[in-house]
Amino acid sequence: MLADGSVVAVKKSKLMEEKIIDKTKLEQFINEVMILSQINHRNVVKLLGCCLETKVPLLVYEFIPNGTLYHFINQPNEEFPLIWKMRLRIAIEIANALSYLHPAASIPIYHRDIKSSNILLDDKYRAKVSDFGISRSVALEQTHVTTRVQGTFGYLDPEYFRSSKFTEKSDVYSFGVVLVELITGQKPISSSESKKVVRSLANFFLLSMKENSLLSVVDPMVMNGNAKEEIVAVAKLAKRCLNFKGKKRPTMKQVAVELEWIRSSEEANAIQQSADEDSNTDEMTEALGVASFSTSCSVLKDTVTVFIDT
Repeated sequence: MLADGSVVAVKKSKLMEEKIIDKTKLEQFINEVMILSQINHRNVVKLLGCCLETKVPLLVYEFIPNGTLYHFINQPNEEFPLIWKMRLRIAIEIANALSYLHPAASIPIYHRDIKSSNILLDDKYRAKVSDFGISRSVALEQTHVTTRVQGTFGYLDPEYFRSSKFTEKSDVYSFGVVLVELITGQKPISSSESKKVVRSLANFFLLSMKENSLLSVVDPMVMNGNAKEEIVAVAKLAKRCLNFKGKKRPTMKQVAVELEWIRSSEEANAIQQSADEDSNTDEMTEALGVASFSTSCSVLKDTVTVFIDT
């Protein structure tokens, strides 16, 4: 907590191992400061400052209270479930952040470690992309960076793994895995009890799409009649993000636009459905009114007729 009462998060980097400075960790620490100092986006965690005067340098961030998306997916809160509408919003927020980091930024930035445990959730459960330790800024005309393969197993772009060339489409692949996590509620990597068989969620998902069995792997928590069409649309987008050939994947800008379109289309359908229901109710009310009026006239006529005969 700062002197003004503000709550912050402090990241302490362990640069010393047996009294020897770990140059890799030091480089990642400095890199994170350099990258985050260039970024200002509502869905990227804010770096408030750094402390270089201590023996072990510190990074000071805004405090994000609701933990990681990974935790929220895999340890669901029964009192506050991660419903589909919230999952789609979070996906859109992550996509917006990445589309900002890519060509939309003045200096394009490749995150290089997009995963659900690097997505933080604030007090309103809005997504905040974090951990820029291995991120790279690139020149506008640069199409890739050639590096030692780094990242997290289960999210790594297979093309990058083979070639050591990381492109903006490598971030798209990792985002595709996060989309699949949101759809299925499953971990990116899982193993059997004997730990002899390791399953990749991305490959399992692609196989289910190929066999037209998507709905069998969707998280039961989000499966309802209203969400089905949206889930199928997002799954088709995730499949394109996970294409083994980077050139065939969409850009993050295209992903963000498509996700927003999926959400707005569903909202428009919901509004139209509500309007149709209101219209049907009005027509029924009007019909009942006409019927009631006709019955009243008939009764009045009978009453008059009886009066005249008398």
